[in-house]
Order: sequence, then structure tokens, then C-alpha cells
Amino acid sequence: MHPTKRNGLMNTRIKMSSAALLMLSCLIVSVPMAVADDTDDLTAMLHEFLAGVSERDTHDRFWAPDLIYTSSSGTRTNKAEIMSGFDESDGEEDDEAAPAYSAEDIQIQTYGATAVVAFRLVATSAGGADQEYFNTGTFLKRDGEWQVVAWQATTIPQN
Repeated sequence: MHPTKRNGLMNTRIKMSSAALLMLSCLIVSVPMAVADDTDDLTAMLHEFLAGVSERDTHDRFWAPDLIYTSSSGTRTNKAEIMSGFDESDGEEDDEAAPAYSAEDIQIQTYGATAVVAFRLVATSAGGADQEYFNTGTFLKRDGEWQVVAWQATTIPQN
């Protein structure tokens, strides 16, 4: 092979290798950024849900149609039953103020279009007494939107 052709072939290989390396590095950088974005989105979504927990629309956005929900008392329910609770209470006033909810010790693990969110839920009553729960939710991203498909709540015994 003529030396000029060999140099041209080598230059082409170097350019192709450089381009492949550049594409690979872009992919490696973008994956953690996507995971960070999803984690931020899920954290914000959780806080928004807890802030608007008494609102029907909040629940409608948060829970997927095929939700399986296991409460801290051990009962199993679904989105339709949760939503019907809002229909039954329309226009009724509660004598007792609803507790304020906050999420602490949030852990999020993402697996592509699936995420597991675990946290300690703190319910603070108007009188200042706290009740705590461990909550774990499985989120699924459909059409670019996260929703909960499974939820488990466990009461943390008070000392």
C-alpha cells in the first residue's frame, strides 16, 4: 500500500474513533443527568402531592388508573375507590382540621421508566402530635408523566 493511502486510511480511522468516543461520552454524561432530572421531578411531585393531599385533582394526577394501594391498616384499595371518597365528601365540612404532611428521609431509585420512592411520612395534627409512617411507592413514567402504580404504607410505632 502506498504510504499516502495508508496515512489517509489511518486518519479516517482516527476520525471515526474520535467521533465514536465523543458520542459515547455524550451518552455517558446524559444518562446521569436524566436520572438526576427524574429524581428532582419525583421529589417535587411528592411534595406537591403532600401539599395538596385534600384536593381531588391532586390525587387524580398522582395515582395511576391501575393503582394498587395498601394502607397502613392493611386494607387494599385502588384509584377508583380513593376518588369515590372525594365524591362522597363533596360539600361536607370536617369538624377536625386535617393534619399537615411532610416527607423526610426520601430515597429514590430509578430504573428507566420505573422508579421506587421510599420516605418517612410525618403527619402533624392541629394539636401538634405527630404520627409517622414508612411509605414506598412504585412510579411508572407513561407518555412522559410519572404516576404511582403501587403504594405501601406502614405505621411506625410511637415510642
